[in-house]
Amino acid sequence: MNILEEIQNCPVEWKELGEVVEFHRGNGLQKKDFVDEGKPVIHYGQIYTKYKFSTKTTVSFTDDSVFCKLRKAKPNDIIMATTSENVEDVGKSIVWEGDEEIGISGDSYVLTTNQNSRYINYYFRTFQFQKQKERKVTGTKVIRINSKDMEKFLIPIPPLEIQEKIVQILDKFTDYVTELTSELTSELTSRKKQYSFYRDKLLSFDDEVYQVEWKTLLEVSKKITSGGTPDRSNSLYYGGSIPWLRTQEVDFREIYDTELAITEEGLANSSAKWIEKNAVIVAMYGATAAKVGIAKIPLTTNQACCNIEIDEDIANYRYVYYWLTYNYETLKSMGQGSQSNINAGIIKSFKIPVPSLEIQSRIVQVLDNFDTVCNDLNIGLPKEIELRQKQYEYFREKLLTFVAEGEYTESRVEEWDNSAIIKLLQWVFGPIRVKLGVICDFVRGNGLQKKEFTENGKSVIHYGQIYTKYDFIVVETLSKTSEIVFEKLKKAYPNDLIMATTSENVEDVGKSIVWEGKEEIGISGDSYIIRTSQNSRYLNYWLRSISFQSQKERKVTGTKVVRINSKDMENFKIVLPPLTEQKRIVSILDNFNTLTNSISEGLPKEIELRQKQYEYWREQLLYFNE
Repeated sequence: MNILEEIQNCPVEWKELGEVVEFHRGNGLQKKDFVDEGKPVIHYGQIYTKYKFSTKTTVSFTDDSVFCKLRKAKPNDIIMATTSENVEDVGKSIVWEGDEEIGISGDSYVLTTNQNSRYINYYFRTFQFQKQKERKVTGTKVIRINSKDMEKFLIPIPPLEIQEKIVQILDKFTDYVTELTSELTSELTSRKKQYSFYRDKLLSFDDEVYQVEWKTLLEVSKKITSGGTPDRSNSLYYGGSIPWLRTQEVDFREIYDTELAITEEGLANSSAKWIEKNAVIVAMYGATAAKVGIAKIPLTTNQACCNIEIDEDIANYRYVYYWLTYNYETLKSMGQGSQSNINAGIIKSFKIPVPSLEIQSRIVQVLDNFDTVCNDLNIGLPKEIELRQKQYEYFREKLLTFVAEGEYTESRVEEWDNSAIIKLLQWVFGPIRVKLGVICDFVRGNGLQKKEFTENGKSVIHYGQIYTKYDFIVVETLSKTSEIVFEKLKKAYPNDLIMATTSENVEDVGKSIVWEGKEEIGISGDSYIIRTSQNSRYLNYWLRSISFQSQKERKVTGTKVVRINSKDMENFKIVLPPLTEQKRIVSILDNFNTLTNSISEGLPKEIELRQKQYEYWREQLLYFNE
C-alpha cells in the first residue's frame, strides 16, 4: 500500500482545535525592547514579515529584565499572529524548532500540542482553515482573531505516524518550490547581467569597432512633437476610440493600448495629435521622466510626452529606443526640479552614435534576443512559481482533507505544463499512474495503399507491415512511395511510435514499433503516430505488457475486422517511473531481447525458455503496486 492509499484509508477523527491545542496569549515586548544580543524573542509582526513556516533561530533579542516577564514558547510550540492589517496575515503561524525557550510578544498566541506541530501548522494553511478563520475575524483597519473562536474550529486528526508521513511529503514539496525559486532567480540574475554586459559593449562604442557619426535626436528624426490634454471638464472629449497616452504609461515597453481614449472632438479641440506607429516616446515630467516606450499603434499623447518619429533612412527606431534606454540615467540627470523634469529642447539636442543601418539592425537583433529572454524569464519566473505554489497547495489540500487520489489524470491548475507536474510528482512519489493521453499525442495516419509503393522514393510504413514485417524498432523502411503521395501523408519523426489500429485479430491490433531512423516517414491510414515526451522504447515495451493488453481487450470493436481508437486508449492507465528509471528498464529489456534473438537458430527449446524468462522480467519491471 502506497502512502496516498495509507492516507486515504487511515482512521481520521475530526476534532475541535481546542481539544488538540492549548492557547496561551503572549504579553509585553515592544520593538523598542530589542537589543543586539540577549535572549531570543519573536514579535507578532515578524511572523508574517520575517519568517516562513518554521524557524530554529530568531532575528531579535531582548535583555534578561524584559525576557523574564514574557510568555515563553518551547521547542515544537506554534506561534501565531492574532493581529494584522489584512485577513491573509492574521492567523499566520510558525513552528519554533530551536533548542531553547523564547519570549513572545502580545498580539500573538503560543500553541502547545501533543500532535505533530508541523502537521498542525500545515493544516493552518489549508483552504478549510482559512474559510473558518474568515468567518470569525473582526475589525476593518486592524484585523483580529481570538482563541475562543478558534478553539471551535474543526481539524482532522489522523494517527501520529500518518501525520509524520504527510509532513514528510509536504516538506519535500516545500523544498522543491524553494529550490525552483532559487534556481529561476539565479538564472534571471545571470541573464540580466549577461544582457547588461552585451548591451553596454554594443552601445558604448568605446572600442571604436564601428565607424559612427554622432548626431542629435533631431537630426535622426522626421519630426519631434509633444501632445496635449483635452479639457477634463468636457465629457464629450473622452471615451472615444482614439488611444491617448499619459506619461505614467511610459515604462520601457512596447505600447499596444492606452488606459484612456479621446473623441474626435477632444482631438480637434486640444494640442493632442496623431503620432505614427513605431514612434519612440520619452516621458518628460513626473515620476517617469526620461523613461522610454515605443508606440506599436498609431496614437495620441498628453503634453508631457515627447514623441520622436524616426527617419528610417538614418536610424532604426528600435536602435534609438535601446540607446535612450541605455542612457536613461544620463538623460534624467539633465532634468530640473525635484522630479528631474526634462523638456523637448534637451531631448532634441541629445546625442546618439549613428553607425550604418546594417550595424544598427544587428545590434537591435542581439538586444531584442536578450531582451526577450530576460522579459520571458521575468514574466515566467513569478508565473512559474505561482503555478508550482498552486500545485503544491492542491496536493496539500488533498493530503490534509483525506480525499487524496492515488493517481494523476490531469492538471487541476490552469495553464499547467503536464510534463512539469509529472516530473514533480515523480520527484516526490517515484512511479505514478497516469492516463496514456496525458503523456501521448495520437495522430491518425492517412492515405497510402500498397499499390502506391514504388521501387525508389520516400520512406513509408503501411499499417499491415507493423505486425507482419517489423518487430520492435525500425531504422529503415521496407517500402517507398512517390513524392506526390508522400506529400499528402501524415509524418512520423524519429522516436515516434507507429501503431496499427486495425487487424483481423485482437493480438495484432494495437501492435506498435518505434521509428528510430534519421528522417521523417509517411504513415498509412488505419495507424496512429504516437508522440511522447517519455522514453519511446519504454512506452513500446509497456504496449506489449499484460497491463496494456488487458485494457485493450476491453475496448476493441468488430469481429472480422478488429479496431481500437485513440479516445479509448487515452484513458488507459500506465505506471510511469522517472525517465532515468525508464532508461534502466529499457536497457535490461533490450539485453533480454538481444539475448533471445541471438540464439534463434538450432535451439528452439532454449528460445522458448528465454522468451518466457524475458516476458516474466518484462512484467516484473513494468508492474508497480497500485
